[in-house]
Parts: sequence; structure tokens; C-alpha cells
Amino acid sequence: MDTTRFTDSRVAITGGAGGIGQAIARRLIAEGAEVYALDRRGLDKLPEGVAGIEMDLGSPASVAAVVAGLYADDDRPVHLVNSAGIVEDDVAAIDMPIEQFDAVIGVNLRGVFITCQAFGRELIARGGGAIVNIASMSGNAVVNFPQKQSAYNTSKAAVTALTKSLAVEWGTSGVRLNALSPGYVDTPLNHLKADMHDIWKRDVVVGRFATPDEVAASVAFLLSDDAKYYIGAELLMDGGYSLR
Repeated sequence: MDTTRFTDSRVAITGGAGGIGQAIARRLIAEGAEVYALDRRGLDKLPEGVAGIEMDLGSPASVAAVVAGLYADDDRPVHLVNSAGIVEDDVAAIDMPIEQFDAVIGVNLRGVFITCQAFGRELIARGGGAIVNIASMSGNAVVNFPQKQSAYNTSKAAVTALTKSLAVEWGTSGVRLNALSPGYVDTPLNHLKADMHDIWKRDVVVGRFATPDEVAASVAFLLSDDAKYYIGAELLMDGGYSLR
């Protein structure tokens, strides 16, 4: 690991208090970055060295206030990782209340657009930067068995499309956008579905879930200058699930 790869760089992570968000924060801190975890709760349990900032990514005003605060006394670009996300609790599409569908789309897609727009404006004004959006293999493989998650699958496919669209619009301004699509990851949220683990692992070529640290390593790569020719790419890391 290069402990200086992100020296003098600033990175904001939505969902930064979650399992994957914290792993990303630890990795970037270890590589020299100044890291801000943006979340609504859990900010008292962040890794050492990570600054927690309360933010509601569903509120353009809340996001704008956070962005303004980050640039109030420091003009260095703030790169962005969109790690926040939710999933419906195994609800068949035929029975799903529209409010539940809206909630998933609201966080997983609308929230990503709001934060990309707010942070992207500032990156464009400063000559460029990097944004990584966490999508999912479910946006490609459409994982809808045994669990039912049509809203989640839809939202993550849309995140990839949004990432590619913004990459085209902003690439000439020096802003790189890429999507990372993990498969099953060993997180506390995943543990809530322990009864399905054997079924899930059966279709993963390597027979295990990804670790949050493996996700973090991929995010660090996409943020770094090592990935400077990656524009609107989707990096799929699913342990071979989609090959089955």
C-alpha cells in the first residue's frame, strides 16, 4: 500500500458510517487522504482520523450546506465516494407499496444525483477531480432470487447509467466518474440475511463474500491517478457470480 498516494487530497464519503463506508475511510486515511464521513447517524463510531459530518443526502439544501462548509476555509478539491444505499426487505414487486419503492430510489439514485451535482460543480470550478459511485452487480445480473429486490436492482442499474452520463458531460472538465459494482459483501447488513448465505455463496465462483477492505481497495484505485484513463467505467467485482 502506498501511504502517500492521497497526500494532500480530500475525500467525502456518503454512508461513511456504514460497514463499506468505514472500510473506504480507513483505506484512504492509510494512504494519506483527509476523509469526511457524511451520514445521518453512527458518526460517533468512525475510524480514527475521520471527520464525521451529519448530512441528509435526500435534501439538496443539506448537501449544499455540507459542500459550502467543506470549502469555507479550504479551497482544495473534495473528491466524492457515494457509498450510501438501502434495500427493500424481500418484498415482491406485486405487493410493494409505492412509498417503499420511492424510498429505495430516493436514497440509491436521487441521493447520488444530488451529491454528484453539488460536489461536481465545485470540482469543475477547480479544474477536476474524481467521483466513485457504488453501484452493484445486481444492476447487471438482476439478483432477484431467493430474495426479492426489484427496487434495489433498478436503482443500481440506474446509478451505473447516471455515472456514465455524467462522465460524458464532465469528463472534458477534468472530472472523472466511475462506478464500482460489488457482489455480496461481508457487512453487518448482509448478516441480517444469514439464512440465505449458503444459497448466495453457491453461485459465487470463489465461494465467499467480498470483504469491505477489498471493496475499499477498488475504490482507492478508481479515485487515484492510477485510474486516470478510466472514464465512465463500471468495475465489476463479484467473485465470478455473473459468470454462472
